[in-house]
Amino acid sequence: MRTSRRKFIGSALTGGVAAALLGSSNSSQAPAAVPDSLRHDYARLDKILSQPVLKKELFSSPVIIKSVELLRYKGSFLCRVRSADGAEGISVAHGGINTLYPIFLQNVKPFFIGKDALDLDLLLEKVFIYKLNFRLSGLALGIPLATIEFAILDMLGHIAGKSIGQLIGEIHNPRVAVYQATEYREKPVEESMELIKRDVAEYNANAVKIKVGGLMFMTEDIKAVAPKGRTEKIIPLIRETFGDKMALYADANGFYSVDEAIRVGKLLQEYDYGFFEEPVMFDWYEETKQVADALTMPVAGGEQEYSLHGFRWLIANDGLEIVQPDNYYFGGMIRSMKVARMAHALGKTCTPHMSWGGLGYLYMIHFISALPNAFAHHEFKGLYTHVKFECKTSQLKVVDGKIKVPTGPGLGVEIDPDFIKKHEPVKA
Repeated sequence: MRTSRRKFIGSALTGGVAAALLGSSNSSQAPAAVPDSLRHDYARLDKILSQPVLKKELFSSPVIIKSVELLRYKGSFLCRVRSADGAEGISVAHGGINTLYPIFLQNVKPFFIGKDALDLDLLLEKVFIYKLNFRLSGLALGIPLATIEFAILDMLGHIAGKSIGQLIGEIHNPRVAVYQATEYREKPVEESMELIKRDVAEYNANAVKIKVGGLMFMTEDIKAVAPKGRTEKIIPLIRETFGDKMALYADANGFYSVDEAIRVGKLLQEYDYGFFEEPVMFDWYEETKQVADALTMPVAGGEQEYSLHGFRWLIANDGLEIVQPDNYYFGGMIRSMKVARMAHALGKTCTPHMSWGGLGYLYMIHFISALPNAFAHHEFKGLYTHVKFECKTSQLKVVDGKIKVPTGPGLGVEIDPDFIKKHEPVKA
């Protein structure tokens, strides 16, 4: 299935850009034990991983980070960075920082003080060594890292007069097409359908993702959470309800064994679903590939993945056709862009997982704006946010299934100063 799946995704890519990324390499980094069929792919991916993402050429002098603050007001967290020259950047933290702020303050913040923000690519590698942070790999380190990175990118964007997307690539997608991400897997089919129809109608969506199975499968009592027969009934019903023009996707959140994932995947294929997300546990690389090899539809994943090397294996070995790094969980846009670039080099697409709340959708669309291999639709969970802000370059509404990406500097929005003033520095 390796060739057919690559052709499926490759048809969506721009030939000129793909050719540039597929350039030959004399790298010898591929392990000697790797089969000859994979050595060249690994060499290309290693070359991509060695290339910087941040466009340092936009700046004429160093940008030394003078201060990093984590600010809190009730359940809201902001990060504010300032340069030695007085430039400032703000980010809105993921809700997970509520439990992870000690890691932010003790293991991440001190490392960035006094560093040149233009070395961000290198800093995001070295911070894993600082205080042995690699032992915290995953959300524990990813969310604090992303929180600082987003603030630094916002600051750099204001200095250069560029949007975040322009700092990490070229703008390929000024408007981002979205799919309505729905939940409700624990509910009976009839109740689920009413809620899904409500969500689709709210934003007049032309693409939707449903949940199949339960949440993980490790124990029998967790298996029992998913109503019996729900998956087999809802898959065809969704297609019948929304018709052939609606783009449909499905997410199992790692619920299935290999055999069950293949069985459900074939049912999804029968009803023309566009991808099958996390059919087995996210860190079951070989099993993910077994499912992908048995299906003709694309397998997607990466929401929980925390390792560049893990993504490298999944991409080179055709475990995934669609990569889904989460900009927060994975430690920011630069690391996520390296994943997207690897995928692009081998003819695969990227549609990042979107974290709920805050301004997650806004960071997501900036990232997608710079993707040459963006998937047809991207995760969307609504426009609700507690953050008070103004955007002068986009209404930030879903119009004809798409959201216009802000074009102002940095994040492209102005967070209400009075809202910021309510936040106070968090102490270790």
